[in-house]
Amino acid sequence: MRYKKTNEVKSIFNNISCSYDFLNSLLSLGLHKYWKKTLVDLLKPINGENWADLCCGTGDLSFLIFKKVRPNGSVTGIDSAKEILNIAKEKSKLIENKFISWEMQDILEIDEDLKNYDGICMSYGLRNLVNVEEGLKKVFNLLSDTGRAGFLDFNHSKFNSIADLFQKIYLRFVVVPISKIFRLSKEYSYIEKSIKNFPKGNELMLIAKGVGFKKVEYRTIFFNQMGILILEK
Repeated sequence: MRYKKTNEVKSIFNNISCSYDFLNSLLSLGLHKYWKKTLVDLLKPINGENWADLCCGTGDLSFLIFKKVRPNGSVTGIDSAKEILNIAKEKSKLIENKFISWEMQDILEIDEDLKNYDGICMSYGLRNLVNVEEGLKKVFNLLSDTGRAGFLDFNHSKFNSIADLFQKIYLRFVVVPISKIFRLSKEYSYIEKSIKNFPKGNELMLIAKGVGFKKVEYRTIFFNQMGILILEK
């Protein structure tokens, strides 16, 4: 079951790679950039730190963080989907990047003995892991003793609340029809399914505390549509 979901997610992101950045901006009305900036501002990366952007996709967070940690720090963007990671690499070449390295790897299979990050971030990736608790354990073990981590994703609102109904309507009657134009309706239909199986904010906090994080904070943004989980060891 684990590898079935892993392969399904990998296939989805490989399929949407060419349209990923364009559709992200179109479907979020460009707001996804603001949400990611909000996450980075909360995490406060500084010059000299070493960071990892897990499930990095085309590298939006990696590029935001490298601006904060240069010239003495570094960023490693990690993703298991080859095609979408290739786009991140091409974007990286355009800025003559010397601070970001890219790795193709399953997040849950990263060798913990070789990593000691000051910070880890993830946008719209935790929800797609086979097991959220395993994902948070992996992040905990990859961090230094004083490390922190942040996760941006869809907020799983209370069933039939206004936020929940808006999210479902938007996904079903805006996101999927638009993605159908690009022959990607199957891939974007997956979003609602993945949110349904994703823990709510208070549940994420309990999981994080159980993993060992000492400081745990969860906040919602954009009318409860998105959630940000901030963790410190």
